[in-house]
Amino acid sequence: MRLTILGGGGFRQPLVYGALLADHAEGRITRVVLHDVDAARLTAIARVLADQAEGVADAPRVTVTTDLDDALRGADFVFSAIRVGGLAGRAADERIALAEDVLGQETVGAGGIAYGLRTVPVAVDIARRVARLAPDAWVINFTNPAGLVTEAMARHLGDRVIGICDSPVGLGRRVAHALGADPATVSLDYAGLNHLGWLRGLRVDGRDELPRLLADPELLGSFEEGRLFGADWLQSLGAIPNEYLHYYYFNREAVRACQQADQTRGAFLQEQQATFYAKMERPDTPALAAWDRTRAEREATYMAHNREAAGAGERDAADLESGGYEKVALALMRAIAHDQRTTLILNVRNRTTLAVLDESAVVEVPCSVDAHGAHPLPVSPLPLHATGLVCAVKAVEREVLAAADSGSRATAVKAFALHPLVDSVAVARRLVDGYTSVHPALSYLR
Repeated sequence: MRLTILGGGGFRQPLVYGALLADHAEGRITRVVLHDVDAARLTAIARVLADQAEGVADAPRVTVTTDLDDALRGADFVFSAIRVGGLAGRAADERIALAEDVLGQETVGAGGIAYGLRTVPVAVDIARRVARLAPDAWVINFTNPAGLVTEAMARHLGDRVIGICDSPVGLGRRVAHALGADPATVSLDYAGLNHLGWLRGLRVDGRDELPRLLADPELLGSFEEGRLFGADWLQSLGAIPNEYLHYYYFNREAVRACQQADQTRGAFLQEQQATFYAKMERPDTPALAAWDRTRAEREATYMAHNREAAGAGERDAADLESGGYEKVALALMRAIAHDQRTTLILNVRNRTTLAVLDESAVVEVPCSVDAHGAHPLPVSPLPLHATGLVCAVKAVEREVLAAADSGSRATAVKAFALHPLVDSVAVARRLVDGYTSVHPALSYLR
């Protein structure tokens, strides 16, 4: 089988290839095609993959290309992890938002909207090309904002595009460990949107153990979300939120921490990766070792501003391992290719799963996966406070899609103004002015 990776020069792609190397199942991926618009980054990542494959007799063959159509033809699976505007675009998103005292994070608030407005037109073009050149391929989307981008692509690919994220996997793993359970054997009751979901139950041998966790402040303080949100707040919610909800529940603190930091997350990654790719231009650089050192630093500093604002301390050693999205992608591909039924938390079209949203809204919920794709499983209704946030953010996503479709600047302003973390129409107008002035990819807004 052939896997095409869009954004193949991206820093995290060796995680995906490493998962493929560890997969010894019959009928596995045998060829990987890396596509990127940046040939130098493609070359660098291909060198890392070659080091990974050294000594592995049946390693998937890797080829690289900057031609999108060539990359898509013949693909069985397409993994999309593109970044329109690069890390320089992310850093600009953060800087412009923070100057207005609002959040610039790449998937949440003003930064997420700006990133979505840049990315949706490109993602739609990819979806149309897949439909034409590889109509039988399954698209696995990791491009952020993952739920929004998956919904944009689903309008052209239907259920053949599935969004993935490693946040719910990491949350479930940490909670299971806190309860002394094997993460591989637990069942998670989780629902919401991408980066906006809540763990409402965790069943071990048919018994919901989450109430035991919520009743024990010491246990709640033993894992990252417990330290990030605080035991009292989690007990009030009666659930464990996705870590990205820290931006909503502690917005002022998060914004202030970002403003007071020496540099934003995007600026840090831009500098760090520029150093890595520059080193990779030297043929004597040990590719895999250089990549692994950079990855370890990246993981250790993940959501550092939020942990600082909450006084949560350093990340646990277990969370410095690879994030897990590559394992989700592999499990998803294996289930579809071999009809090996499994349950995964994925971004898929809602159908009737969350009654407050329409059928085509992409949600993040547990799904049963088989040869016919991912099928959302029934979940209990969200509490009112969660319903309000989900509906508000989904309304914003729909305005982003409408603005990307129409090119309407007024609709883009509406998307910013309606977001719960943007508190002024005047601020929304200045944000659109700021973003369109620095991002060539937003020149379509008029």
